[in-house]
Amino acid sequence: MALPLAPFGPRRGLRGMVAAADQLAASAGVGLLARGGSAADAAVATGAVMAVVGPHLCGLGGDMLAMVAPPGSPPEALLSIGRAAAGSDATRMRGEGMTAMPLRGDIRSVQVPGAVDGWLALHARYGRLPLDEVLEPATELAEDGFAASVMLALASHLVHGLPGAGELCPGGPLEIGQRVRVPGVGRTLRAIARDGRDGFYAGEFGRGLLALGDGHFAASDLTTSAAEWRRPLQLAAWGHDLWTVPPPSQGYLTLAGAFVAEAAGLGTDPDDPRWAHLLVESWRAVGHDRPAVLFDGADGDALVDRDRLADAAARVAHERAAPPDVAPGHGTTGAAVSRLADGDTTHLCAMDADGLGVSLTQSNALDFGSHLIEPTTGVFLHNRGVGFSLVDGHPAEVGPGRRPPHTLSPMLVTAGDGGLTHLVGAMGGDAQPQIIVQLLARLLHAGQDPATAIAAPRLTLDAPSAGPFRLWWGEDLTVAVESDAPGSWERGLVARGHRVRAISAFDPVAVGCAQIIAVQGDGAGGRRLVAASDPRSPEGAAIGR
Repeated sequence: MALPLAPFGPRRGLRGMVAAADQLAASAGVGLLARGGSAADAAVATGAVMAVVGPHLCGLGGDMLAMVAPPGSPPEALLSIGRAAAGSDATRMRGEGMTAMPLRGDIRSVQVPGAVDGWLALHARYGRLPLDEVLEPATELAEDGFAASVMLALASHLVHGLPGAGELCPGGPLEIGQRVRVPGVGRTLRAIARDGRDGFYAGEFGRGLLALGDGHFAASDLTTSAAEWRRPLQLAAWGHDLWTVPPPSQGYLTLAGAFVAEAAGLGTDPDDPRWAHLLVESWRAVGHDRPAVLFDGADGDALVDRDRLADAAARVAHERAAPPDVAPGHGTTGAAVSRLADGDTTHLCAMDADGLGVSLTQSNALDFGSHLIEPTTGVFLHNRGVGFSLVDGHPAEVGPGRRPPHTLSPMLVTAGDGGLTHLVGAMGGDAQPQIIVQLLARLLHAGQDPATAIAAPRLTLDAPSAGPFRLWWGEDLTVAVESDAPGSWERGLVARGHRVRAISAFDPVAVGCAQIIAVQGDGAGGRRLVAASDPRSPEGAAIGR
């Protein structure tokens, strides 16, 4: 019997599985499964706990996207993306001299949060247990306290002095293991459990958001649910069907990247320098025009049309690095962003004994989002609006009711017979599709188990000058490679003309933190679940039943 090559083994289960970036969240999800809950119940419980113990990744003030695989039915996509406020005005912002959306401290980059609407929609369609029971683990942790994780303690140094942060950080930056109570968040969760979306959007939080916006938001902005069930995008690669959420998500890049990498002849040996080169070239070929083609209302099917992908495959330089693609006049127009050692997004997976699978990503956008906090509840507000454009007439130009281009890219994989084989997703901003394609290449093409695939070294394209969510506009495009990668990668990439930048191993910010649940067997031996949580999240866990 061959043992996994990872420093930890894959986790196994027969009756259900949850994988998340914090063990408290994964434990809560598995607890719901043990009480007869569905994977949807487990996913909502896990997401709610993550919002309590990982507000630097995504709190109640963020967005959520999910892929759902109902047993015996085609996969479904759930988009819960907040829309721009009634007061959004690109012309006025340009008149102030702005060329890009502000990163932090400006209400104009705050959209109506969509995560709560998403949880409620997922629970309404596929949940079994009462909502108050599903939210109880998160509520208990918010009210009674939890031990601060390593990443939360580090991230707290960024926000402890902000107005409204006193509930999370009453005495300054958190210490690792310090007991943290967030009663305002707990009170809000109880209101949601009691009154549904009205307990959030029409309750204490909603009133506080309107007051904080001081006219930017209208009451009507909060009356319509952000959650929308959509037909997902689908594409075949490596003998499987890949499924992801449609625009305004960038998930299409995951499908396109896998398709083009297969067409380019990607091998099965990840240590081969050509493996690294072809992945990089495939990502460049499919993603170079993302700022121009990704917007609210974009045609997702057209973005993964085979003729379009054939053109992308023809752009792959098989032996030499192609020159970077930079939109004319946009090489450095995005506001520069430092690579912060905290986080911005989290992914979780859940599957139950009946075969329902959920792949869910929720996010603040950047660390703690906008650094604006609704003061009565202590909920941090996301800054997904940074994905909008301020270019006059651009299809992603900010405006009332519009949704910004979105990085969240949850996905799942099915076999030829339609059976679910993998739930996969990651944090990682622009690089999420790149991270996921690497995992898919290892899982589906190289035959690695989830633990080996998820712990393996990664590389991503990076353009530091471009600013957030404008990866492909940078003239300083480099390949960031984790330091534990095979030496052949750097040598082979440099020899082919790539600019390579070494980064630390297991860097969750640069190369993301992923979660995987794989499904094995469905014959006489029954279904077996094999999962792994990324070691780049020191608190993460995959727990089975």
